[in-house]
Amino acid sequence: MSRFPSAQHLASWAGMCPGNNESAGKRRSGKTRKGDPWLREALIEAARGAARTKNTYLSAKYHRIAARRGSKRAAVAVGHYMLIIIYHMLVNQTEYEDLGPTYHEERNRERVIRRHLHSLEKLGLTVIVQPTS
Repeated sequence: MSRFPSAQHLASWAGMCPGNNESAGKRRSGKTRKGDPWLREALIEAARGAARTKNTYLSAKYHRIAARRGSKRAAVAVGHYMLIIIYHMLVNQTEYEDLGPTYHEERNRERVIRRHLHSLEKLGLTVIVQPTS
């Protein structure tokens, strides 16, 4: 891994980094670059497998992205994330520690509560929030 100075360089070499095509404030196609086709396909296949697991961070990440962007882009994004995880595991000689499926909800707890309250209010319901003891 000493060939790559950072995880982002490895992702770029593998063709798993997101594209950045913007001009005059318009965002155009974010197509990924051409890289190692064998590694790319292996990572995307592994990402699809990770998406089918239950109660894992990678599965939750896949489903969060797939809801907004679609399943194919979500697979590439999770494959990119997996490659960065692999890089750090090899460089730091550590094991993978799963963050859990509710990592983002716990991290942004107030935002999740506001979003759910707003959607209930749009349905015509009034909600009083009280923390459980």
